[in-house]
Amino acid sequence: MFENYELEILYQDDYIVCINKPSGLLVHKSMIDRHEIYFAMKILRDQIGQWVYPIHRLDKPTSGVLLFALDKQTAKLMSEQFREKTTKKTYICVVRGYTDATGLIDHALKEKLDKIADKDANKEKEAQEAVTEYERLASVELDFAVGRYDKTRYSLVKVKPQTGRKHQIRRHMKHISHHILGDTKYGRGEHNIFVREKFNCHRLLLHALSLEFKHPYSGETLLVKAEFDETFSSIIGSFFPQHMTQSSLL
Repeated sequence: MFENYELEILYQDDYIVCINKPSGLLVHKSMIDRHEIYFAMKILRDQIGQWVYPIHRLDKPTSGVLLFALDKQTAKLMSEQFREKTTKKTYICVVRGYTDATGLIDHALKEKLDKIADKDANKEKEAQEAVTEYERLASVELDFAVGRYDKTRYSLVKVKPQTGRKHQIRRHMKHISHHILGDTKYGRGEHNIFVREKFNCHRLLLHALSLEFKHPYSGETLLVKAEFDETFSSIIGSFFPQHMTQSSLL
């Protein structure tokens, strides 16, 4: 799938580079997916001809804005912004049911450990603070029976995580019973099957739409945005056609 793949570069200068990471691509090599041979780090390094340093993470099935530094000092400065929570991340997702118009999910999360990669980690560590703000942008009712209901309802949701826990958005949406479509780990199987069979959607419908941060040297505020892929655009066009343009989402 990613052989000879060229990443979409959203922003680049002498210090940082942002890409639109496709769904299904790991950020870096991981023990969790030992069979994988394609990683955003390696593809980008080969594409621009220099080493890159990931500043944050996106889950393998999540698409959207991903930031890299081009040297260690810049990586340190940018990582400080994320630790100090001065960056602003905006995601778009499609979830089952009608969410509240707005909401704040304040629900601590236990650290997710991998049996191989985290075999030596402290398994008794207390749950960490996790806060997610969300807003319903649109909703739809479809004349299809899914599960025990004659019709099915979905919401288009804008999400702004205030903390950065592993799988935070996916776990928080599950916590309020509005599972993200296409989520094979935390979602609802009957809805995942429905969008696969009826809408040819074989991905997690979670996209990092934008990232706002200060340039590490000029201090300029940068807002980097990432377009949806064909599958996500098709779902929005089918479910929520009034929100086909990104300007209506930010």
